Amino acid sequence: MTAGTLEHPDLLPTDDVVRFAESFACLADPTRVRLLHAVATAPAGRTVGELTQRLGISQSTCSHHVRRLAELGFVHVGRQGPFTRVTVNEACIIGLPHMADVVMGALATRPQHPEDVPAGIVVRELRLDDWPEVRRIYQDGLDTGLASFDTTVPPSTRLSARWLPGHRWVAELDGAVVGWTTIAHASPREPLRGVGETAVYVDRAHRGRGVGKALLFQQVTAADRAGIWTLQTSVFSANRAGLSLHHQAGYRTVGVREKFGQRDGVWHDCVLLERRAGSALT
Repeated sequence: MTAGTLEHPDLLPTDDVVRFAESFACLADPTRVRLLHAVATAPAGRTVGELTQRLGISQSTCSHHVRRLAELGFVHVGRQGPFTRVTVNEACIIGLPHMADVVMGALATRPQHPEDVPAGIVVRELRLDDWPEVRRIYQDGLDTGLASFDTTVPPSTRLSARWLPGHRWVAELDGAVVGWTTIAHASPREPLRGVGETAVYVDRAHRGRGVGKALLFQQVTAADRAGIWTLQTSVFSANRAGLSLHHQAGYRTVGVREKFGQRDGVWHDCVLLERRAGSALT
């Protein structure tokens, strides 16, 4: 920040702006886009000679574009005998959509926890006597037609068997249960023990008051402490409030599953979201 200027907190950090602009500018050249696609669609990469033939350009032009893509981290360049082989930087498969999400306001640059958690909302562990209200709020969410492909709530015994102990939370407002969130194992496989499938539901009468934000703050902080390195969930693309809530909690968009399923005869696209614990990224 230069003397005499103030950087607005809602603006992107200068370092990110510069980095994103350089990356987008690198792809402003049509030949460079074609070249990157040719590399990315070849599992073992391609040699410079193969790229020149495939794109119909000279070797010097190809080398120039490859060098620029490598400088910005889109590709890796290495020697294979007498040949120069170009392979895609796998991190860009995630990083490039992430940058677009940040610029379009769908995701904060380095989110880890929801901000501005409202006061007055008490989040505590789910107790046995909470089940009637939990199931009522669950059904209330299902009735919107935007929460799940399910239409009825499973029995509490089945939910209890699936939801992880220590990761079942309810939110109270003025002494009443107004929302809940849980984590379940995403897979029974031992190597994936740190991957959790999440859910969050808020009473219809109390939406928009920060209940979901308070629940997700508890959800993600407890998951981090417990060593759960990935949280994932799937949200209907039409559920804009749900998508925004998860983005604020550090979830990022992984992809969109088009026409993933039908609810009441209507096809729905589902947005796959995940949040990585900070320790898992180092």
